[in-house]
Amino acid sequence: MAAQSDVRAVLQYVPQFKGKTFVVLIEAGLLPEPAVAETLLDLSTLEDVGVKLVLGVLGGDMKDLYDWTLECEIKAARLSKPLGDPGAVEEAQGILARGQTVVADASSNDPLDPQVVGFSIGMGAVKLIALLEEAILINGEPVPAVRAADAVELADSGTVTGGDLLRSAAEACRKGVPRVHVLNGRRQGVLVDELFSNEGVGTMVHADAYQEIRELREEDIPELLGMIGRSVRRTKLVPRNYEDILEKTGDYHVMTIDDNVVGCVALHEYPEEETAEVACLYVKMSHEARGYGADLVSYVEGVASAKGVRKVFALTNRAADFFRDRMSYTERGKEILPELRRKQLEESGRDSLVFEKLIQ
Repeated sequence: MAAQSDVRAVLQYVPQFKGKTFVVLIEAGLLPEPAVAETLLDLSTLEDVGVKLVLGVLGGDMKDLYDWTLECEIKAARLSKPLGDPGAVEEAQGILARGQTVVADASSNDPLDPQVVGFSIGMGAVKLIALLEEAILINGEPVPAVRAADAVELADSGTVTGGDLLRSAAEACRKGVPRVHVLNGRRQGVLVDELFSNEGVGTMVHADAYQEIRELREEDIPELLGMIGRSVRRTKLVPRNYEDILEKTGDYHVMTIDDNVVGCVALHEYPEEETAEVACLYVKMSHEARGYGADLVSYVEGVASAKGVRKVFALTNRAADFFRDRMSYTERGKEILPELRRKQLEESGRDSLVFEKLIQ
């Protein structure tokens, strides 16, 4: 997770969030005052970057919380109707349209009940966020991302605290809310830590593609070059420039989390030898030790298999243990390399080890 002080991690989300509507529910009467106060300061920050906010008060004194929003210089306006009432959506949209944050009475609602979900969908909210006294835990820990399609089975597995919340979050996604975040409202700074990092600190249930591996796009090339530059400078990766990668765009694949590139891998084919090289494997330092390297290699192995490639190879020293022990590659001699690749290796003066794996 990126620290709050990591400006780059925060700034990557600003254009994604600007102009979007978030519905934020808070059990104000059950949470420690310092945590509530910091949440309101975080909401002020979101307002400053252009997020359209609806704050639903699940418990506690509505007037007190509204007064707090004013103390935090949030441009707040109270919704005259309870959150689930007919006409609440239209009134709330009018408040947002004039540049104010909506403060709504949700005291008669459960955190993710049908009225809350219907209101969120009516508002066109891209996120429904609940800051609660008790959050969703899986095996005692929050899980950064759960697919809505997997949530019910997971909730029934016996490993979940807050299974009903998890089911309700999944139902909200099925009805049209893209992402539902359930957070421990007792934790100070939880809102910023959740929203301004790729992996968050709460449990997010999502209907859209949160994490995926896809082909490289031309607009990704500067990001890729910046990402691998550290290893290139230390001579651990073959130097590549923009034109090199653009020429072979179809060889490269990137892992994205929340639409942010966090890792890459390339598959360079040698059709005549019915083999391919797994190359340019890199995962950002902030996302290491999460298994993403293995996911990337497994992905391009699948790509190779689908193309009828019988075996793949990798050249490395730094990742020798990874390919041998984690990915079940076998160390081989340079004679197994395609002639062109062997010549390139010899001319480079590198002493890379050769690993090979049969995939068909």
